[in-house]
Amino acid sequence: MSGFDKVVDSYEEALSGLEDGMTIIAGGFGLCGIPENLIKEIKRRGTRGLTIASNNAGVDGKGLGLLLEDRQIKKMIASYVGENALFEAQMMSGELEVELTPQGTLAEKMRAGGAGIPAFYTATGYGTPVGEGKEVREFDGRYYILEEALRGDFSIAKAWKADRYGNLVFRKTARNFNPMAITAGRIAVVEVEEIVEVGQLDPDEIHLPGIYVNRLIQGTFAKDIEKRTVRSA
Repeated sequence: MSGFDKVVDSYEEALSGLEDGMTIIAGGFGLCGIPENLIKEIKRRGTRGLTIASNNAGVDGKGLGLLLEDRQIKKMIASYVGENALFEAQMMSGELEVELTPQGTLAEKMRAGGAGIPAFYTATGYGTPVGEGKEVREFDGRYYILEEALRGDFSIAKAWKADRYGNLVFRKTARNFNPMAITAGRIAVVEVEEIVEVGQLDPDEIHLPGIYVNRLIQGTFAKDIEKRTVRSA
């Protein structure tokens, strides 16, 4: 990797520098648009004591759920437990620290972190356990709580296509949390399905510019589905 070229050749290199106790901002929603191979590399490395901010923790045995199996995650900052029974069990037992955050607030905390905004006010969560202990201000007769931005040592995300400079295109709903997550990491690592040469992407098609990306790797993906529903014949 040299100059503006962000491409690395291995998942080991992609996550070089990841250490115990770090904070990771992870893109994806359920199993949609998750950086599944980067998650598997974290599991392989055995990195522990992690704080992970992501919409949820996948499902049992897939996505971030893999990291719960070996107790690699110390704290989850998430919007919901979802379909993950192990996540629920560890949270209810107190083994896993969980900071439940409204979905829109979580997305904005990532976006603010990437934009260099330290905190923001939102009405979401006021008067509920979400707002306990947080600063409250009144604007135009409505109460708002102060939410701090999120920043991570690493961010991991999935995109559909990229050029070698890290300019990214996401595919449909796989876009979800990925753009915000990428911007919120000190070292942003993105895995993609296809890498093209610089100049092959139409500038109007680029969803996130490569300035936010530090490392880029091409992978193959299982693209598992949480609940597959088909129509009977």
